[in-house]
Amino acid sequence: MTYGPNLVDNFRRAATYVDKILKGAKAGELPFEEPTRYHLVVNRKTAMALGLTIPQALLGQPAEVIQ
Repeated sequence: MTYGPNLVDNFRRAATYVDKILKGAKAGELPFEEPTRYHLVVNRKTAMALGLTIPQALLGQPAEVIQ
């Protein structure tokens, strides 16, 4: 199981930085942005191989469940 920033969303947001830099903004003066979307992935196959049981309530929340 992993919980972290949504990388696809981060790449999309990076395009706004590139646009600002190409329009003349200095990279050092741009504000630091934290991720706004996070992604929960549950690897059910590995959990079963380890003998772990994942509660149904948790399986309804992830963005992706690996069977």
